[in-house]
Amino acid sequence: MTTTLSTLAPRLDPQARGVQNVRRLSGGATQEIWRFDLDTGTPLILRRAPGGLRIAETVGLEVEARLLAAAGAGGVPVPGVRLVLGEGDGLGQGFVMDFVEGETLGGRIVRAPPAGLARQCGAILARIHALDPGDFPTLARRSTVELVDQWRAVYRAAAWPRPVFEVALRWLDSHRPPPPARPALVHGDFRNGNLMIGAEGVRAVLDWELAHVGDPLEDLGWLCVNSWRFGRSDLPVGGFGTVDDLVAGYGGAVDRAALHWWEVFGTLRWGCMCAGMAAAFRGPDPSVERAMIARRTSETEIDLLRLLGV
Repeated sequence: MTTTLSTLAPRLDPQARGVQNVRRLSGGATQEIWRFDLDTGTPLILRRAPGGLRIAETVGLEVEARLLAAAGAGGVPVPGVRLVLGEGDGLGQGFVMDFVEGETLGGRIVRAPPAGLARQCGAILARIHALDPGDFPTLARRSTVELVDQWRAVYRAAAWPRPVFEVALRWLDSHRPPPPARPALVHGDFRNGNLMIGAEGVRAVLDWELAHVGDPLEDLGWLCVNSWRFGRSDLPVGGFGTVDDLVAGYGGAVDRAALHWWEVFGTLRWGCMCAGMAAAFRGPDPSVERAMIARRTSETEIDLLRLLGV
């Protein structure tokens, strides 16, 4: 890795001739994250598909790099992209971006969040949703019907009955909000844990691999899911703010009933993801991380009962 990255150094900085301190970071659930320093002293990040191979269910790292560039141009705080890897670079699919100092661990963030963080998140989401989805024709277009059917299929595939999930699915079907007046570019995983936070607030929005085109309220609802509050259930926006502050930062009117629908959907979505980890744990990779995530399924069931008033 060090030797290959060194050959790219002059393209990353004309003054650089090599790299040092190459190390893989523990973050990144689906992609590899590597930190290294140019010999000029500049720290950088390599975001790469595992083993350099493309992951079919993500948007693709080349598209993700383009999303970062467009978001940055639209006023969204993101790391700058230095280089998108090509076939001859010897590292597979990925890109190199600027290193941004800050905190991403949600449990630490909620203990001492910057003032006005929820309002700032609302303003950032408004900028994301103002981006032109037509610039990204390969992104999936997803309606509420398709999304609910997708996660119903995921739940069924786990082959383990969960009555709370059944109730939630029926509720989502019967309370479906109207389609948005204008489908927007949706980040898909905007939450506490995917935001680089500093003393002044959000320094960078990370992990755009689940971006798609759909209802912009999906992002707001996902940010409000209880699992991303890290113990501060009294603060519904990421464990650090109120919905009123989020909406005020977002600007314009937000249909609160539709926002509630998306919070229910997000909770079910995360619950299905957790439940799927149980099957993965019983497979060829029984890691502790998979078991820890699988056990959180019961937490989402409690959250769904609360949200549905059951």
